[in-house]
Formats: sequence, structure tokens, C-alpha cells
Amino acid sequence: MTERSGGRKLVAGYVLAGGASSRFGEDKAFVKLGGIPMLVRMVDLLMKVSGKAFVVGGSEEQYRAFDVDFVADRWPREGPLGGILTALGVSAKSPDKPEWNLVISCDMPFLTSEWLAHVCERAAASDAEVVVPRSPKGFEPLCACWRTDACPTLESAFGVGVRKVTEGMKRLKSEVLDEAEWKRFDTHERLFWNMNTREDYEEARLILEMEQGKRQAPAR
Repeated sequence: MTERSGGRKLVAGYVLAGGASSRFGEDKAFVKLGGIPMLVRMVDLLMKVSGKAFVVGGSEEQYRAFDVDFVADRWPREGPLGGILTALGVSAKSPDKPEWNLVISCDMPFLTSEWLAHVCERAAASDAEVVVPRSPKGFEPLCACWRTDACPTLESAFGVGVRKVTEGMKRLKSEVLDEAEWKRFDTHERLFWNMNTREDYEEARLILEMEQGKRQAPAR
């Protein structure tokens, strides 16, 4: 967790795993990019920003091989809003009670620690309940900071049948990070790119291999 002055924990990090992955055909947490499983990549990324990262999923046994700090999803198979609520609930009961929660999905291969640190900095200075990016495709709530104290409002919405994350967000005070915020972190417009299909995965793998090859090429 990231600390503010005085030692109070400010941001807890959570990776949402264990989605249905019906279009992908397997659990995306296990597929490898650069020889590293996606779940491990995302946990390592969060660790650079928050110092502590938890995995929210349906079964601890499923992810035991990764040696990660696991939190059981209170509402498995109910979608990512249940995972976000689970994360906020854990933070609310923590002795340190982090003020904010950086929640990301496990299938965003082009996220960077620089961007996530910026989101956390904006949250630390905000009076909103969720600080969320907005890309050309719309809101990106699975790469956002959620205030721990927003848990009761979201849980109330969940209790009356709300399952879409963006619908839950409508109950909260939001701060939106538009293109002016994220463009300087994302010159190729890949920051919020999701691996929804095997074709997406192959494209991401090729892009990362090409970028790694350029970095390793000897200077002329």
C-alpha cells in the first residue's frame, strides 16, 4: 500500500481475476506474455505503485501456484462489480483502512506503473468516490481508484440488482480522467487495451516481442 505522510495507508492494490473468459476460451490469468503469466505481470505492476497487491478471485486453489495474497470474491460469477465490492470490503475491515483502492483487471497488457501512479496521485487530491479514466471506448472502471467509504453505496446498488460497473458508478461522485490526462502516458493508444479474444492475445504478444527486440537491438 502507498503511504501518505504520517504513515497512514492511502492506496491498496487489487487485481480482479477469475472472470468467465468465455470469448477467450481459458482463464486469462494463466496466459503468458514475455514468459510471464498475466496475473503475475499485473500483481508486479501494482506492487510498483501500491507496495502490496491482492488478487480477488473465485478460488484460492486455482491461483495457489502463483504465491499471491488472495481474497475470495464474495459474489463469484456475478461480474466485476462484485469483485470491486469485495476489495472495498476488505479495505474497510483492515486495521489500517486504506482510503483508496486501485483496482485493475488481469487482462490489460499495456498498463504502465507511471500511469497507475498518476491515477493514485489524482485520487489522493480528490474528494470524489471514484477516479476513473475515460478512453474513446468509454469509462475504464477496471483501471480506477475507488474510495473505501463508497462501499455501502455500491453494496446498496448491488443489493437491488445492479451488476454493471458503470451503473454502480452513477451512484457515486466521480472524477473523470479524460484524454488530456492519459494521452501523455499512452502515445500508441494501447493503455486500456483488453485481451478479450485469442486474436487480441496474439496481437499483444507480437507487439511486446517487437518492442523488446527494439530495446535489445545494438545501437549503431
